[in-house]
Amino acid sequence: MLKKLLMIAVLISPIVADAAQKTAKKEEPVEHLTDEQIYEELKKLASVFEMARDKFVEEADERKMLEGAMNGMLAALDPHSSYLSKEDFKEFNDKSHGEFGGLGIQITSDKGAIRVISPIDDTPAAKAGIEAGDYITHIDGEQVFDMNLNQAVKKMKGKPGTKVKLTIVHSGEEPKEITLKRAIIKVKSVKFSEKMDAAATDDDKLPKIGYLRISDFGATTSKELKDAIKDLEKKKVAGYVLDLRNNPGGYLTAAVDVSDAFLDGGEIVSTRGREKADIERMFAKSGDLVNGKPIVVLINHGSASASEIVAGALQDNGRAIVMGSQSFGKGSVQQQKPLGDGSAIHITIARYYTPSGRSIQNEGITPDIEVLQSKLEVLEKKESLFTEATFNNSLKNDASKKKDSSKKKDTKKKADEDDDDENYLNLTDEEKDARDYQLQRAMDMVRALSKVGKKNLEKVEDTPKTEEVKKDSKESKK
Repeated sequence: MLKKLLMIAVLISPIVADAAQKTAKKEEPVEHLTDEQIYEELKKLASVFEMARDKFVEEADERKMLEGAMNGMLAALDPHSSYLSKEDFKEFNDKSHGEFGGLGIQITSDKGAIRVISPIDDTPAAKAGIEAGDYITHIDGEQVFDMNLNQAVKKMKGKPGTKVKLTIVHSGEEPKEITLKRAIIKVKSVKFSEKMDAAATDDDKLPKIGYLRISDFGATTSKELKDAIKDLEKKKVAGYVLDLRNNPGGYLTAAVDVSDAFLDGGEIVSTRGREKADIERMFAKSGDLVNGKPIVVLINHGSASASEIVAGALQDNGRAIVMGSQSFGKGSVQQQKPLGDGSAIHITIARYYTPSGRSIQNEGITPDIEVLQSKLEVLEKKESLFTEATFNNSLKNDASKKKDSSKKKDTKKKADEDDDDENYLNLTDEEKDARDYQLQRAMDMVRALSKVGKKNLEKVEDTPKTEEVKKDSKESKK
């Protein structure tokens, strides 16, 4: 048994060496172990396994112990590296192809806790009000601090229709328990529509804006986007808002294809591995599908990975204005390395860099124009603070039916606050748009850019005519 374990351990020894390199700080060079030292440490690992299996108070599960050892090894590298069992690897592939069971929530490990990167649109998690940046402390009453990421994901998944209870901590608020019903998550990456100003009427004749919402980057995203653009171009929109808020990422190839749809050339992204020569650059092909129309990209702290690649590519190429708030900062590349028996390791192999050479990792994308999500409120009160009625000894209106309504006002205010979030889901798309401050500002920017573009186009068209007139005048003088 010991000999067999040593053989397994030798197979994963390159990963141990790689782990030491990746976890080291730049200013502290890695002290590499010799082959003899590595062998001694692996013997110790095998001894720990044997001793734990034989001496543990209950019957030990060898498979669980070994998988835990491999998970711990990979988790020591970074929050995104992990061991995938046969079941995990199959679920990972199912999820990547657009349909999977669960809650519709993208999570990461953060100092022993589980942090929400983003909920996916139109899923149980999104409908329950879970937000990017929230922390999950308990799943069905069990603390998550002793779980790795895969274990937490497994506990949240289950048969569609069954329920799971999560304890959520939102920034600055007390923990709260919410119960969600699991569902088959069918991910449609792209939603689109033509939008007008929320306050506009049919007589205003404001230009239509093409709205493209990408909720994640999957295998079908590129095709869905091209179909959406084709439809919107027929409606002659003046420009586009590309909404990547709360988009947790996905396939690198999908991010490259989405960027390419709006570019006529130039670099999209580069990936750089451990070695200096390990650099791969990806470029856009000629052909801008929206014919140079203005684009505003919306991002927020829930925009991660592939979303940041697209925002960075369009920003650095001068193709779009990025608005919103600082993005998540997940700029590392993961790859699945099958182990031959249906299992695999999910390991970080490189970092993402924008065309200008900026690393996305831990920094994110800084918007050109910061627009924090805000709530519009009426500043002028219906009843003024100072009126004749506020004087203590003012004469009463003997015909008035007004009563002391201060209690009613307080009750109504509280009811309005309580109902605000609950009623939001029942609003029409137009009403939701009107409340979306960031979207309204993005649409304003697209309209402004479309007008500037038209003026510049008119100047360009006029220029040859002016030159011809000057040339004719010179010939007449001669």
